[in-house]
Amino acid sequence: MTVTEDPAVVTGAWRQGDPVGDRAFLAVGDLDLERGGVLPGVCVAYETWGTLNAAADNAVLIEHALTGDSHVVGPTAPGHASPGWWDGLIGSGRPLDTDRWFVVASNVLGGCQGTTGPSTPTSDGRPWGSRFPFVTIRDQVEAELRLAQALGIETWAGVIGGSMGGMRALEWAVTHPGRVSRAIVLASTAYATADEIAWCQPQLLAIRQDANFHGGDYYDRGAGPDAGMGIARRIAHVTYRSGLELDDRFGREAQAREQPLGAGGRYAVESYLDHHAGKLARRFDANSYVVLSEAMNSHDVGRGRGGLAAALAQVTAATTIVGVDSDRLYPVRLSTEMAAGIRDSAQHTISSRYGHDGFLIEIEAVGAIVRDALG
Repeated sequence: MTVTEDPAVVTGAWRQGDPVGDRAFLAVGDLDLERGGVLPGVCVAYETWGTLNAAADNAVLIEHALTGDSHVVGPTAPGHASPGWWDGLIGSGRPLDTDRWFVVASNVLGGCQGTTGPSTPTSDGRPWGSRFPFVTIRDQVEAELRLAQALGIETWAGVIGGSMGGMRALEWAVTHPGRVSRAIVLASTAYATADEIAWCQPQLLAIRQDANFHGGDYYDRGAGPDAGMGIARRIAHVTYRSGLELDDRFGREAQAREQPLGAGGRYAVESYLDHHAGKLARRFDANSYVVLSEAMNSHDVGRGRGGLAAALAQVTAATTIVGVDSDRLYPVRLSTEMAAGIRDSAQHTISSRYGHDGFLIEIEAVGAIVRDALG
């Protein structure tokens, strides 16, 4: 097969007439960081759908994954480098019904779609680059807390996230239990495992050892570490899908008009990985990829709280934990561990051939769980 776009398209995707969030920007001030120091003048980019009611008790926060952003649903448009990454969830009559819910999504701290990150100019006019500080999942949640306060939201009716977004959803429920009524954590974990960190290391090395990385200060040099980013994406993408799906889709088929048998051509699965590598390198900043990957590696809700059990015991939100049966990055046992430690929890397992990405692709199953969890 010739690989152009990924044929695994979500069902119930964005449709003409569905709401499109308008990106807005909020200055939230200086942010004290968990590791020490202060990140000055933080700005948060965010989008909203629906209307906040008079009691301000119908707000739902959507937390995006590593290479996502605030553009949860909607087409590509000025300011939106890619279409919505969770199309089908938000809109009138959708699981996140905008006739009922006020839905908020922000770009994560350290990202590259409007919120302060390594590519953001500092007071001297130069991008942060290598000077950008180490940030953790907890720091990201604190930036989101500032956003909630500015919007007049005292308590989230729900906080929903998958993968890295699930880490933040859980961290919200642990750090600010009184501010979260419901938490929905999909394809995620309470801490970064050794396996996750091991898969991440070669990704970070690929970026940092690219000759165009220049220690993170590449913005004024005309070329960035696209080759390293591409390698990182290829490694990551393999962990996002299941071996069964890759075997079924590609097998040992050669890429069209190419001969991999001693002639330098590619197999179809290699072309598929090349496609996704180039696609990400064109829209995502390598420094943000490094910063956010290291934030994920730092994730551990038990750190400084007496361990995992003590941390999960602090959660008062009605919590829904969702795993994907073919997820090799965050296997279902990690969902079971989370659910066992939270007093008011329900666990679901989605059956999918797509691996970790099942939480993005199996939109009908995810939507049904979200709708039920929000009551």
